[in-house]
Amino acid sequence: MDLAIEIRDNVARALAEDLGPENAHDWDSRGDITAQLIPAGEIAAARVISRQNAVLCGVPWFDACFAGLSPDTRIEWFAGDGSVINPGQELCRIAGKARTLLTGERSALNFLQLLSAVATETSHYVNAVHGTGVVIVDTRKTLPGLRLAQKYAVKCGGGTNHRLGLYDGVLIKENHVIAAGGIMQALRAVEKIASPGLFMQVEVETLDDLQAALHAGAKMILLDNFDLESLRKAVALNKRASGKTAILEASGGITLENVRAVAETGVDRISIGSLTKGIKAVDLSMRFISRI
Repeated sequence: MDLAIEIRDNVARALAEDLGPENAHDWDSRGDITAQLIPAGEIAAARVISRQNAVLCGVPWFDACFAGLSPDTRIEWFAGDGSVINPGQELCRIAGKARTLLTGERSALNFLQLLSAVATETSHYVNAVHGTGVVIVDTRKTLPGLRLAQKYAVKCGGGTNHRLGLYDGVLIKENHVIAAGGIMQALRAVEKIASPGLFMQVEVETLDDLQAALHAGAKMILLDNFDLESLRKAVALNKRASGKTAILEASGGITLENVRAVAETGVDRISIGSLTKGIKAVDLSMRFISRI
């Protein structure tokens, strides 16, 4: 998927939500009723300030919101995506038509606050496992229509992306195994249809299932809701399996309080759904500073 196209589409939908689908490309005439209180030629400047510690993310979406309304809007950034920001820090200054600044404010901030929240949450988990060599991974538990944006934010926070969707990788879960007649059968069926190099993973819920997956030649295995002792046993079992090791990923019930302990069991990856769901928007504020 092309990120530039995704940003354009995300922003177009956001502006249409505010301005009405029929006005998204003709906002000055009908789209923003309240902004029409301001003279059409009025020029203004504003700045965005952070009110908390966070990791900034969403600059391209923010810029696109204003560019989509008025290409001559000028934005100067003092921090970039992936930057650590602090309370009271000025993030950017914006200059352009006052109506444009008023109309684009909410959509632009929505993207910046949401994606900064994902990047910030990811950074907390990445920092918690620092030094263990474990990779923090996202999931498909994303907001509808914003998956690529949220996965971009995970990377800005120091995490790694799992598969984007059902089309670019294989994750054999319990129901797939049941339908196929077993782990071995499921893996063999996938091998017949998978292209070379395709991401392929099998989920297991017990050590017996892990043994079966290793015996079947699985190269990447998801350990679902294993407790710490079971994770340690899984790592040991993986190392003993014919002298070969699969990549082990822990998932389920992972929190900031226990992620370090999970990492220290020796797994390779930890996938966390809460990186992209149930997050709280970062507190950012946009305020006019002058009429030019």
